[in-house]
Amino acid sequence: MLRLLSMRLLTRVWLFAGSLSLISLLILGRCGIQDSPSILGKSEPVSNTAAYISLLEQREEENRAEVTRLTEEIRGLKLQLLQFQAQDMGFSYHLDSPVNGSDCTSYIRHQVETAEVFHGVSLSNEYELVAFTHFTLSRVYPTDLALGKRVVEKPIGFKQKDLLEAVTAALELLNRNSTSHGKPKYTLEDFLEGVYRSVPTTGTEYEMFFRIRQGKSLGYTKVTVMRPFAPLVTLNSSPLHQSKDKELIHVILPLSGRISTFQGFMDKFVKIALKNDRHVLLSVVYFGEEGLSEARVIMSKVAGKNGHASSLRLLALNETFSRAKGLRVGAERPWDRPGVLRDQQDVLLFLCDVDVVFSARFLDRCRWNSRPGSRVYYPVVFSLYNPHVVYTLQGKRVPSETDQLVISKDTGFWRDFGYGMTCQYKSDFLRVRGFEEEMVGWGMEDVLLYRKYIRSRIKVVRATDPGIFHIWHPKVCTGEQQSSDQYRACIRSRALNEASHAQLGFLAFKDDKAANTPAQTPFKPAKRKRSNSTHNNKTTNAKTPHSTQSKTTKGSRKKTKPNEIASNKVNSEKTLKHQSNDVNRIVQTPLKEET
Repeated sequence: MLRLLSMRLLTRVWLFAGSLSLISLLILGRCGIQDSPSILGKSEPVSNTAAYISLLEQREEENRAEVTRLTEEIRGLKLQLLQFQAQDMGFSYHLDSPVNGSDCTSYIRHQVETAEVFHGVSLSNEYELVAFTHFTLSRVYPTDLALGKRVVEKPIGFKQKDLLEAVTAALELLNRNSTSHGKPKYTLEDFLEGVYRSVPTTGTEYEMFFRIRQGKSLGYTKVTVMRPFAPLVTLNSSPLHQSKDKELIHVILPLSGRISTFQGFMDKFVKIALKNDRHVLLSVVYFGEEGLSEARVIMSKVAGKNGHASSLRLLALNETFSRAKGLRVGAERPWDRPGVLRDQQDVLLFLCDVDVVFSARFLDRCRWNSRPGSRVYYPVVFSLYNPHVVYTLQGKRVPSETDQLVISKDTGFWRDFGYGMTCQYKSDFLRVRGFEEEMVGWGMEDVLLYRKYIRSRIKVVRATDPGIFHIWHPKVCTGEQQSSDQYRACIRSRALNEASHAQLGFLAFKDDKAANTPAQTPFKPAKRKRSNSTHNNKTTNAKTPHSTQSKTTKGSRKKTKPNEIASNKVNSEKTLKHQSNDVNRIVQTPLKEET
């Protein structure tokens, strides 16, 4: 009803404006043909025309004010309509304070005064400064590289709409201030370039530069526009599942070979999912015969030792590995054990890989961010670098896998180009027809499924998740039937997973580094001073960093320590040389620039 009313009001506005324009044209036409000597006299044609132009400008201002009033009324009706729709969906939609024109004006003025638009703001350090992004109508040069990691990109989607609105608002301001009727109107062709930035507490600031025509000379003008952020609006508050009635999660794991990695995955799965969370099922879809018996033994031991036989199952497919088909079979194959999934026809799926480690909190986020027919969760996984590169360059031993789970710029990166890990309901997975099973081998099937959700009406929750890690493993991109796009994606992933930019640089220039680094002399333990006091000998031994409790003579200790250090140095150089060769093979692989 409110939508129909708003449409009627909008129609009346346009009819009213059109009628006034038509009447104005008729009056102007008549006055241009007939003279009115009785009113203005024959000697004042210029004054007559100026009077009518002034009258038309007055009418135009009145029409503009009326359109503004009706637009505000339509906006209020749309807000009420949104509130009614939210109530129908079970949401509580309300503002913290009543909508008032004067309150909105004062709040906007406060946001503009607070922002760093007309004056500077004192900051604590250089990291607090929000940099501007340079843009034109066809190019954006971002400082914060997004998914494509492009240093220049074409504005599309919401970004294109946002920039076009800002430029249009600036053009309206320039044309409104243009009082000379002979002066040409400003158009998009007069826009040269601009910069913008979004400050989370105030809004988005735009500074745009336009070309000014002044006869034969050419000038420039700057227009500053701001889109201030509105006050916070409370949309809804809904309780989440308690620990005793958690949503059941069905983990699906496609697998072929890699038995030792699978053993480690099961050890962690037992601790996190079966013993801690206790509301998780696991389906392992195994491809091929090689390693199948070992996988059965591993799952049988877990089921028998911990009494979780009803939560585990192994599905064997004697086919070539296809992750797409494995996930579909795991999702569609009914659970044959009684009492499992009896009341859970539309179960929450977690599509997983054997190289992934996740926490109990991640399982909670999997439940929080998924809703059937409404939301799917695509976490951005933190991918660990090659530990043999990371820790060898630092002169450290490679720690255990658990100690490697550290989020830092030296240990890994956010895998924003990966879409393999996802939480979604079975009904949504089947509705979008799942994966493209024609894809054989590695890659691209996850991207195609992600694009299906992007183009649907289902909301995709894409966020970094500190509770899920991708463990580094050697990646082989040859020996499989892959398309050129699959091969390029595999090589790109391999290069990014190996090490950071700086670490790869140390490996690439290790010869230059060795040539310009002073040679380090082997470590020699300090000579102990002879003393007649037994107490002094004990004190000296305690202060020696490499002292032991064994009864080894000083001579033998001097002979063995340098040999051990030399051996460690040779092994370290061999490891660096091996990693450098791997990196060289990656770097020398020809890659085409993605567009």
